[in-house]
Amino acid sequence: MRRVLVVDDSRAQRRILSASLQRWGFSVREAASGLEALTICRDDPPDLVMSDWMMPGMDGLEFCREFRAMRRDSYGYFILLTSKSGKEEIAHGLDAGADDFLTKPVNASELRARIAAGDRILRMERELTEKNRLVKSTLDELQSLYDALDNDLIEAKKLQQSLVSDRHRDFGPAEVSLMLRSSGHVGGDLVGFFPVTSTRIGLYGIDVSGHGISSALMTARLAGYLSAVSPDQNVALRRMPDGSYALKPPGETIAALNQMVLNEMETEHYFTLLLADVNLSTGKVTMAQAGHPYPALQRANGRVEMIGTGGLPVGLIDGAEYEDFEVTMAPGDRLMIHSDGVVECADPAGALLDDPGLAQILAELRQTRGMACLESLVWKLVDFAHTDDLTDDVSAILLEFKPSPIVG
Repeated sequence: MRRVLVVDDSRAQRRILSASLQRWGFSVREAASGLEALTICRDDPPDLVMSDWMMPGMDGLEFCREFRAMRRDSYGYFILLTSKSGKEEIAHGLDAGADDFLTKPVNASELRARIAAGDRILRMERELTEKNRLVKSTLDELQSLYDALDNDLIEAKKLQQSLVSDRHRDFGPAEVSLMLRSSGHVGGDLVGFFPVTSTRIGLYGIDVSGHGISSALMTARLAGYLSAVSPDQNVALRRMPDGSYALKPPGETIAALNQMVLNEMETEHYFTLLLADVNLSTGKVTMAQAGHPYPALQRANGRVEMIGTGGLPVGLIDGAEYEDFEVTMAPGDRLMIHSDGVVECADPAGALLDDPGLAQILAELRQTRGMACLESLVWKLVDFAHTDDLTDDVSAILLEFKPSPIVG
């Protein structure tokens, strides 16, 4: 039931208005002055006020200003009762905060029409307030869910980064450095290595299709298949009769992973992969490429060449085969295995860095080694793209054979 406050210094006028309003179903309170009305408004704010303009002490205009200055949870509709009809007086009333006017003496039909109009506005205001409350409540709930998800993603990022816990390793004749930079909290790139013997190590670079949580979960599962700590679970290794382990040909391992993904994993994801078998004593590196970008081989003299045979991504074609290829690295040579986030980095005009651009960067970083080289590579990409927010995950492995010692 709407609450109406009738304010008039004339008791007879108040009774006439109150009788009509009560007959129409409103709850009515009366006040004989503006000060008395303000007290009522503070204690029990009305939905609608009908106030005479001309009253001793605080007149209706002053009361209206005070009424508008009061803090309240919902809107209060204010009607001024006046014998004034000039445009200037009406403008003063509107400036003071009045919503409507009724000319005295009040006509019952006009009163009912004005009250009905005010009631419609109040009803719309209440509905809007309720909708805003629901929107705010929903937004608060969404923010809470977002904060929880954001916290989970931060923890997921830590877990994914922990898959590459060893970022640099000195193997004697050569050093291996790893870099993993996701475009979001988590991503679909993964790089790693696994020692096999004192002279043999395996390297891998993976790029799962898509971005985000599902891609990150895929990389976590693949990390288990190429584990450095559980050789029995590593699909790239073969257990020998004497209990030692040997690397399978990289192409054979990738073909096995391809069938495993198609037969055992219910996923729409596929991934590119480059798997390498590094012989530290001879410098021979045997690799197989499954849709991954061509690795960059930089000779000791600074010359850069892109090597590889291409190949299909893993998880697309049943029975796909993968070809091994070899390079022999000499002291001072280095090999970079990188994801497409490097060569497909785009400048503001949309032009890609591509293989020539990467070759130029490696030439510029010829004297920069190890992790410093990979960190500088990221800065070069950011400078090329003119933004810190790279649109794709960026990962790389840098295999560097140490220069021959100078004799003399």
